[in-house]
Amino acid sequence: MRKSLFSLFGVCVLICCVLHLTPVSAQERKATIRGQATDTNHDPLVGARVELQPLGQTEVTDAQGQFTIPDVAPGSYTVNISYVGFTTFSKQVTVAAGGTTNVEAELQIETVAEQVIVRGERERGEIEALNRELTAENIVQVLPAEVIISLPNTNIADALGRLPSVSLERDEGEGKYIQIRGTEPRLSNVTIDGVHVPSPESVRNVKLDTIPADMVESVEIYKTLSANMEGDAIGGSANLVTKKATEQPYLFLEGLGGITPIEGTRGLQQYDGTFGKRFGREKRLGILFYGSYDYNERGIDDVEPGPTLTALSNGDFADNVPLQFGEDIRAYQYYRKRWGTGTSIDYKLGANSLLYLRGFYSEFRNYGDDWIYSPTVGSYASPTLTNADGKATYAHVVRRPAGRIINVTAGANHSLGKTLVAYEASLGQGRAAGGFFSANFSTPSDVQYAVTA
Repeated sequence: MRKSLFSLFGVCVLICCVLHLTPVSAQERKATIRGQATDTNHDPLVGARVELQPLGQTEVTDAQGQFTIPDVAPGSYTVNISYVGFTTFSKQVTVAAGGTTNVEAELQIETVAEQVIVRGERERGEIEALNRELTAENIVQVLPAEVIISLPNTNIADALGRLPSVSLERDEGEGKYIQIRGTEPRLSNVTIDGVHVPSPESVRNVKLDTIPADMVESVEIYKTLSANMEGDAIGGSANLVTKKATEQPYLFLEGLGGITPIEGTRGLQQYDGTFGKRFGREKRLGILFYGSYDYNERGIDDVEPGPTLTALSNGDFADNVPLQFGEDIRAYQYYRKRWGTGTSIDYKLGANSLLYLRGFYSEFRNYGDDWIYSPTVGSYASPTLTNADGKATYAHVVRRPAGRIINVTAGANHSLGKTLVAYEASLGQGRAAGGFFSANFSTPSDVQYAVTA
């Protein structure tokens, strides 16, 4: 009898455990909310803020405008998506245990009653930059392509120099090295899509005048480092974000030319173009090509006098008479060529898996010629006549430096709930060639000059 009671009690306990644990196991199966934020033209909104209420959990949309909120307990929630310049999108969703709920958000342009809003072409780029700055985890400033090409930026260094706390070291009027927060150029690093760029010179500084300004989708300046960044950027880090295919087909062609009335008329011309499209019924394959060519002739006529005071100890006729003891008569002619090309190919394996291959090539030939004539006075016999101890020198400098930067990156991203699996392989090269060559001539040191008014 006692054995039967124990057996009956064991069966009851087992039944109660099964009945009790079944709903608990179901509750432990978390759900996932995925979606994409776009505007009325179905272009992705990058950096939009996604908030899940009442949990208060937040996410930020990626470069495709997509987001994922993992490990959500079954129940009813409100998804709010906000973006500067657009009305907040709000939707009630009910998630089931172990399931995935998709949210397709199309945000409308915000309007204000009794107010006229005029929107220019640059607004979208500036709004995207503001959202990326607001949702960044550290201090970052963004300059999108729409703003870069709307300003006279010869190269990417000129574009970066327009951001706050960034100054430039220039070469013949064009930006060359960047200085972030007043630090030396060697204390800042440069990356392309997060991958280090090797310098084409024998220094740590990356010569950014090698890269055309219209070769990137945006530039980012990081003024503080985060834990996931390399620690060699003491002053800051500049990241160049390359172009990628979007949901909508894209074609852009541009050409311009002109002349400057210097050194017998100098010319300039510039061409660039971008074509990209996503292919397939689900637009999984994205391909984009872009290129740029810039030819710029410059000229300088320069006279650099060398006034000083006479001195009896120098053999002059008197002390402290202000006269010219020499001058440089210089003529410069530059013909600079800068070009680049790039491609981006990506394939979506699923809603949260992406394979990609990106290539980037740029080259800069900083060619030119300098002619420098320098008469020099030894001493003055009178205010209008020198002694026979002067000379003259002539130099012809041939500038032929060239540099190039190559970057190839292949990788993939897979989002698995809260876990992001990313792997990447990259190849980069920076190379310098050519240099400076000169010929110098000098007269004997017995030249006498007559000084005229």
